[in-house]
Amino acid sequence: MRSQFEEGITLDRFIYETTQAHPESTGRFSTLLRQISLASRLVSARVNRAGLAGMLGTTGEVNVQGEFVQKLDEYANNTFKRALEHAGCVAAILSEEDEGPYFTPERFHSGRYIFAMDPLDGSSNIDVNASIGTIFAVFRRRSPEGSRADMGDILQSGNDIVAAGYVIYGSGTVMVLSTGAGVHGFTLDPSVGEFFLSHPDIRLSSDTRMYSVNEGYTATWTPEVQKWVADRKTLEAGWKQRYIGSLVADFHRNLIKGGVFLYPRSSANPKGKLRLMYEAFPLAFLVEAAGGRATNGHDRILDQTPGGLHDRTPLFIGNPDPVDEITALIRSAAQ
Repeated sequence: MRSQFEEGITLDRFIYETTQAHPESTGRFSTLLRQISLASRLVSARVNRAGLAGMLGTTGEVNVQGEFVQKLDEYANNTFKRALEHAGCVAAILSEEDEGPYFTPERFHSGRYIFAMDPLDGSSNIDVNASIGTIFAVFRRRSPEGSRADMGDILQSGNDIVAAGYVIYGSGTVMVLSTGAGVHGFTLDPSVGEFFLSHPDIRLSSDTRMYSVNEGYTATWTPEVQKWVADRKTLEAGWKQRYIGSLVADFHRNLIKGGVFLYPRSSANPKGKLRLMYEAFPLAFLVEAAGGRATNGHDRILDQTPGGLHDRTPLFIGNPDPVDEITALIRSAAQ
């Protein structure tokens, strides 16, 4: 039997056939997805020749998160903005790299959607050629289209997400996307410059004996998290640990193979380290669409409403059983 990839179902065709099921569609959402695809292909090309293009290393600037800005961070951030701002589909672009929202310039139509992104997750791995990626979520604005968006449009609950995804730039470039009904992966064929459906209807594997966590921070975790990880390391438990240090890469492997990713709060980061809007929200949306769970150790991630653009959170995400187990341990310890 031939695969979907061999049959040549492109992302563009997939978008067309999906939106045909919604006769009320105006085409703005399709345009948004196509522009995301365009920006992803541009970033992928630059990542693949970063050394030759002089894109390795930092710019010398520090972003709002207090992190040194990599040259590729800056390129990815600007590329997605330029691809989306003029197309008439977004009202504002929210980026981990920017202190405030980037509103659609007045010369362009202020569209229906709010786009939130981590333009280049794992950028500390750029210089060692490890997998990195773009993570994004899409919200539908609440105020009238055509007017300038406001903070009520921007600070929405995770339950208001209408689409989310990520693009992983590794041995190949893969876009994983969900609009709520299933999760689908598309692999970029660089010879023709198109994404082809390669992973239809992704569901979390039932094999959950894989965990991903930075054990270098073990001493800073709460006792219940320390115990859960220690219990997984016994021979009797039969678990394995895999950790890349790039959230999008660790999540992608667990999504395909089954497992759980942990980034607990610590004594150094009592509110957690990962960004709620740019990292936790999109991946939680994806994992739930694939049959998994995502919590902050107490509550469902998508039930949260950010108080600011750069709110942080702990994150436990992956197969339901281990996420439920560690969440129950943390809740019990807090009582």
